[in-house]
Amino acid sequence: MTEPTHDEPHGGALGSRLNWLRAAVLGANDGIVSTAGLVVGVAGATDSRSALLTAGLAGLLAGSMSMAAGEYVSVSTQRDSEMAALAMEKRELREQPEVELRELTDLLQARGLSRDVAREAAEQLTERDALRAHASVELGINPDELTNPWHAAGASFLAFTVGALLPLLAIVLPPAAWRLGVTVLSVLAALVLTGWSSARLGAARPGRAVLRNAAGGALAMAVTYAAGSLLGAVGV
Repeated sequence: MTEPTHDEPHGGALGSRLNWLRAAVLGANDGIVSTAGLVVGVAGATDSRSALLTAGLAGLLAGSMSMAAGEYVSVSTQRDSEMAALAMEKRELREQPEVELRELTDLLQARGLSRDVAREAAEQLTERDALRAHASVELGINPDELTNPWHAAGASFLAFTVGALLPLLAIVLPPAAWRLGVTVLSVLAALVLTGWSSARLGAARPGRAVLRNAAGGALAMAVTYAAGSLLGAVGV
């Protein structure tokens, strides 16, 4: 008989990597949509290459910095919460070890182990590394892999910048007559790719995600272009 094979990946590290990949895809998607909406809106009001470049660069820098700052604050808050929870757990283990042992036993029993097996497992885990055991089973935290706000901020900044460069280059490099068409087609193609990628990373069907992503980007560009054209027509 052959050994059964398991094609699906396992492990918390893989889940963490997939979360980072999804965040990168979504950050790039934000850069594409927001910058495309901005430059297409300006293109509706003027065909000045310098105005388009200035607006696009300003949007890229403002968006990437905003994404990085927001991610830093969010992840810092999460890390502070994780560290506070670990500190409390460490204090409880020091002050009331028997209570914590019973709590770990109850948690393991709730996961399907018999009472005796859960007690034995809790004792072995506690002897090996009590804090790590409670952090994993009770809190769902790996003490060696706490979230890093600087990594998150840098990844968000980079992802947004990479996404934003596409519509910026597409609007300033082609001749004036081709700018809008090249930008719209490039942006829609990129949104199809990011929609497909985010769906696949989340193990979901890509069709609906691709359609939703492309439609949202198209709507954003249509609205901003209409607004820019109206403002340009009245001489604002």
